[in-house]
Amino acid sequence: MTPASAADLRFMQQALEEARRAAARGEVPVGAVIEHGGGIIAAAGNEREERGDPTAHAEMIAIRQAARRLGGWRLPGCTIYVTIEPCPMCAGAIYQARIERLVYGASDDKAGAAGTLYDITRDERLNHHTEVTPGVLADESAAVLREFFSSRR
Repeated sequence: MTPASAADLRFMQQALEEARRAAARGEVPVGAVIEHGGGIIAAAGNEREERGDPTAHAEMIAIRQAARRLGGWRLPGCTIYVTIEPCPMCAGAIYQARIERLVYGASDDKAGAAGTLYDITRDERLNHHTEVTPGVLADESAAVLREFFSSRR
């Protein structure tokens, strides 16, 4: 696993901003940013409530944006930054898009599929593997989620 760099921290801060925007819209505060060539090519927060779509996770939306921007479903040279460890669906989409690197904040004990419950991103049986850097701004990422859920109880 690669340690977090200054760029990782900067892009994760952007993912946290997307999570906060999602929370302001009443969505579970998860944010995702995709970097390519040193710049952000996609950014999204959860939109499940807004769209009434169970697949409208931040990662899925950002991957779709990046594919449109790069003109194809393969996303080589991309890093995805997510505030929480991707679920099985999102880890599967990261695999399918051939994203080279995943950086995430908080681990997800209930649905994490990048090393916690499952490890789709690095499963040796699959033909693509994603480099994973966990725990970048984990405390901040977890705090955004905690604040959101505590305000709803």
